[in-house]
Amino acid sequence: MSRIKGLYAVTPDVTDTPALLAQVEAALLGGAALLQYRNKLASTGLREQQACAIQKLCRQYGVPLIINDHVHLALEIGAEGVHLGGTDGEIAEARRRLGAHKIIGASCYDSLDLALQAEVQGADYVAFGACFSSGTKPLAVRASLTLFKEAKRQVGLPAVAIGGITAENAVLAIDAGADAIAVIGALWNAPDVAQSARQLSQLFTQVTTS
Repeated sequence: MSRIKGLYAVTPDVTDTPALLAQVEAALLGGAALLQYRNKLASTGLREQQACAIQKLCRQYGVPLIINDHVHLALEIGAEGVHLGGTDGEIAEARRRLGAHKIIGASCYDSLDLALQAEVQGADYVAFGACFSSGTKPLAVRASLTLFKEAKRQVGLPAVAIGGITAENAVLAIDAGADAIAVIGALWNAPDVAQSARQLSQLFTQVTTS
Protein backbone atom coordinates (compact mmCIF):
# COMPACT_ATOMS: atom_id res chain seq x y z
CA MET A 1 0.00 0.00 0.00
CA SER A 2 1.25 3.46 -0.84
CA ARG A 3 0.76 4.61 2.75
CA ILE A 4 3.61 2.36 3.89
CA LYS A 5 6.47 4.75 3.23
CA GLY A 6 8.80 6.79 5.40
CA LEU A 7 9.17 6.97 9.16
CA TYR A 8 7.07 4.38 10.99
CA ALA A 9 7.06 5.41 14.66
CA VAL A 10 6.47 2.58 17.16
CA THR A 11 5.50 3.75 20.63
CA PRO A 12 7.62 2.95 23.69
CA ASP A 13 6.45 1.17 26.86
CA VAL A 14 5.27 4.28 28.71
CA THR A 15 2.47 4.09 31.28
CA ASP A 16 2.32 7.87 31.83
CA THR A 17 -0.36 8.71 29.27
CA PRO A 18 0.14 12.52 29.14
CA ALA A 19 3.89 12.01 28.65
CA LEU A 20 3.25 9.43 25.92
CA LEU A 21 0.80 11.69 24.11
CA ALA A 22 3.27 14.57 24.19
CA GLN A 23 5.91 12.34 22.62
CA VAL A 24 3.49 11.01 20.00
CA GLU A 25 2.42 14.51 18.99
CA ALA A 26 6.06 15.54 18.68
CA ALA A 27 6.73 12.58 16.38
CA LEU A 28 3.69 13.46 14.27
CA LEU A 29 4.81 17.08 14.07
CA GLY A 30 8.22 15.85 12.96
CA GLY A 31 6.79 13.94 10.03
CA ALA A 32 6.07 10.36 11.11
CA ALA A 33 4.16 8.79 8.23
CA LEU A 34 2.68 5.94 10.28
CA LEU A 35 2.36 5.28 13.98
CA GLN A 36 2.09 1.94 15.72
CA TYR A 37 0.71 1.77 19.24
CA ARG A 38 2.67 -0.87 21.10
CA ASN A 39 2.84 -0.92 24.90
CA LYS A 40 3.84 -4.20 26.52
CA LEU A 41 3.55 -2.74 30.04
CA ALA A 42 -0.02 -1.44 29.78
CA SER A 43 -3.02 -3.13 31.37
CA THR A 44 -6.07 -3.73 29.20
CA GLY A 45 -7.76 -0.58 30.52
CA LEU A 46 -4.68 1.60 30.09
CA ARG A 47 -4.10 0.18 26.61
CA GLU A 48 -7.62 1.17 25.58
CA GLN A 49 -7.25 4.63 27.10
CA GLN A 50 -3.93 5.32 25.41
CA ALA A 51 -5.00 3.90 22.05
CA CYS A 52 -8.14 6.06 21.97
CA ALA A 53 -6.18 9.20 22.81
CA ILE A 54 -3.48 8.42 20.24
CA GLN A 55 -6.11 7.72 17.59
CA LYS A 56 -7.47 11.24 18.05
CA LEU A 57 -4.00 12.69 17.56
CA CYS A 58 -3.32 10.55 14.50
CA ARG A 59 -6.59 11.62 12.91
CA GLN A 60 -5.75 15.25 13.65
CA TYR A 61 -2.46 14.85 11.74
CA GLY A 62 -3.80 12.53 9.06
CA VAL A 63 -1.47 9.68 10.00
CA PRO A 64 -2.62 6.01 10.02
CA LEU A 65 -2.64 4.36 13.44
CA ILE A 66 -1.65 0.69 13.54
CA ILE A 67 -2.34 -1.36 16.68
CA ASN A 68 0.25 -3.94 17.68
CA ASP A 69 -1.18 -7.44 18.26
CA HIS A 70 -4.73 -6.57 19.36
CA VAL A 71 -7.23 -6.91 16.52
CA HIS A 72 -10.18 -6.35 18.86
CA LEU A 73 -8.70 -3.04 20.03
CA ALA A 74 -8.18 -1.89 16.45
CA LEU A 75 -11.82 -2.68 15.74
CA GLU A 76 -13.01 -1.02 18.93
CA ILE A 77 -11.35 2.34 18.28
CA GLY A 78 -11.51 2.31 14.48
CA ALA A 79 -7.76 2.20 13.97
CA GLU A 80 -6.40 1.96 10.43
CA GLY A 81 -4.93 -1.48 10.98
CA VAL A 82 -2.93 -3.97 13.01
CA HIS A 83 0.58 -5.36 13.10
CA LEU A 84 0.91 -9.05 13.89
CA GLY A 85 3.97 -10.86 15.17
CA GLY A 86 4.67 -14.53 14.66
CA THR A 87 2.52 -15.59 17.64
CA ASP A 88 -0.16 -12.90 17.47
CA GLY A 89 -2.78 -14.71 15.42
CA GLU A 90 -3.54 -15.56 11.83
CA ILE A 91 -3.33 -12.88 9.17
CA ALA A 92 -6.26 -14.37 7.26
CA GLU A 93 -8.45 -14.26 10.38
CA ALA A 94 -7.44 -10.66 11.06
CA ARG A 95 -8.35 -9.80 7.47
CA ARG A 96 -11.73 -11.46 7.87
CA ARG A 97 -12.44 -9.44 11.02
CA LEU A 98 -11.05 -6.11 9.83
CA GLY A 99 -12.29 -6.14 6.25
CA ALA A 100 -10.58 -5.43 2.98
CA HIS A 101 -9.58 -1.81 3.53
CA LYS A 102 -7.64 -1.96 6.80
CA ILE A 103 -3.84 -2.26 6.93
CA ILE A 104 -2.34 -5.52 8.16
CA GLY A 105 1.39 -5.81 8.76
CA ALA A 106 3.34 -8.94 9.55
CA SER A 107 6.63 -9.49 11.35
CA CYS A 108 8.75 -11.78 9.16
CA TYR A 109 11.99 -11.56 11.15
CA ASP A 110 14.76 -12.90 8.89
CA SER A 111 12.52 -15.07 6.69
CA LEU A 112 11.56 -14.45 3.09
CA ASP A 113 9.32 -17.53 3.30
CA LEU A 114 7.28 -15.89 6.08
CA ALA A 115 6.94 -12.80 3.90
CA LEU A 116 5.67 -14.88 0.98
CA GLN A 117 3.18 -16.60 3.29
CA ALA A 118 2.04 -13.25 4.68
CA GLU A 119 1.37 -11.98 1.18
CA VAL A 120 -0.77 -15.00 0.34
CA GLN A 121 -2.70 -14.64 3.61
CA GLY A 122 -3.60 -11.02 2.90
CA ALA A 123 -0.98 -8.81 4.56
CA ASP A 124 -0.38 -5.28 3.26
CA TYR A 125 3.24 -5.01 4.32
CA VAL A 126 5.99 -7.14 5.81
CA ALA A 127 8.64 -6.22 8.37
CA PHE A 128 12.16 -7.63 8.56
CA GLY A 129 14.43 -7.32 11.56
CA ALA A 130 16.32 -6.84 13.69
CA CYS A 131 18.33 -5.16 10.98
CA PHE A 132 20.86 -3.84 13.48
CA SER A 133 21.65 -4.41 17.15
CA SER A 134 18.45 -3.54 19.00
CA GLY A 135 18.23 -2.01 22.45
CA THR A 136 14.51 -2.83 22.62
CA LYS A 137 15.04 -6.50 21.73
CA PRO A 138 18.74 -7.27 22.32
CA LEU A 139 18.25 -11.01 21.70
CA ALA A 140 16.31 -10.60 18.47
CA VAL A 141 17.46 -12.57 15.45
CA ARG A 142 19.41 -10.44 12.98
CA ALA A 143 17.99 -9.96 9.50
CA SER A 144 20.25 -9.34 6.52
CA LEU A 145 19.62 -6.18 4.52
CA THR A 146 19.71 -8.34 1.39
CA LEU A 147 16.20 -9.45 2.35
CA PHE A 148 14.83 -6.13 1.10
CA LYS A 149 16.19 -6.65 -2.39
CA GLU A 150 14.81 -10.19 -2.46
CA ALA A 151 11.44 -8.99 -1.17
CA LYS A 152 11.28 -6.46 -4.02
CA ARG A 153 11.79 -9.29 -6.50
CA GLN A 154 9.59 -11.94 -4.96
CA VAL A 155 7.01 -10.57 -2.55
CA GLY A 156 5.45 -7.48 -4.05
CA LEU A 157 4.54 -5.83 -0.73
CA PRO A 158 6.11 -2.81 0.98
CA ALA A 159 8.90 -3.89 3.33
CA VAL A 160 9.61 -2.25 6.68
CA ALA A 161 13.01 -2.34 8.39
CA ILE A 162 12.99 -2.60 12.17
CA GLY A 163 15.50 -3.20 14.92
CA GLY A 164 18.26 -0.85 16.00
CA ILE A 165 17.38 1.81 13.41
CA THR A 166 19.17 5.12 13.98
CA ALA A 167 19.70 8.28 11.96
CA GLU A 168 23.19 6.97 11.19
CA ASN A 169 22.31 3.50 9.89
CA ALA A 170 18.79 4.03 8.53
CA VAL A 171 20.14 5.04 5.14
CA LEU A 172 21.67 1.57 4.78
CA ALA A 173 18.23 -0.01 5.13
CA ILE A 174 16.65 2.53 2.77
CA ASP A 175 19.38 2.01 0.19
CA ALA A 176 18.82 -1.75 0.49
CA GLY A 177 15.18 -1.27 -0.48
CA ALA A 178 13.24 -0.69 2.74
CA ASP A 179 10.07 1.29 2.06
CA ALA A 180 9.77 2.37 5.70
CA ILE A 181 11.85 2.35 8.86
CA ALA A 182 10.22 1.39 12.15
CA VAL A 183 11.94 3.25 14.97
CA ILE A 184 11.59 3.07 18.74
CA GLY A 185 14.66 3.96 20.81
CA ALA A 186 16.35 6.42 18.44
CA LEU A 187 13.12 8.38 18.24
CA TRP A 188 11.64 8.41 21.74
CA ASN A 189 14.94 8.59 23.61
CA ALA A 190 16.06 11.63 21.64
CA PRO A 191 16.24 14.94 23.53
CA ASP A 192 13.99 16.46 20.84
CA VAL A 193 11.53 13.90 19.49
CA ALA A 194 10.16 16.19 16.77
CA GLN A 195 13.65 16.96 15.48
CA SER A 196 14.60 13.30 15.52
CA ALA A 197 11.44 12.42 13.57
CA ARG A 198 12.20 15.19 11.09
CA GLN A 199 15.76 13.96 10.59
CA LEU A 200 14.66 10.35 10.07
CA SER A 201 11.84 11.34 7.71
CA GLN A 202 14.13 13.48 5.58
CA LEU A 203 16.41 10.50 4.91
CA PHE A 204 13.86 9.22 2.40
CA THR A 205 14.01 12.46 0.43
CA GLN A 206 17.80 12.48 0.54
CA VAL A 207 18.05 8.91 -0.74
CA THR A 208 15.49 9.58 -3.48
CA THR A 209 17.29 12.68 -4.76
CA SER A 210 20.88 11.46 -4.35
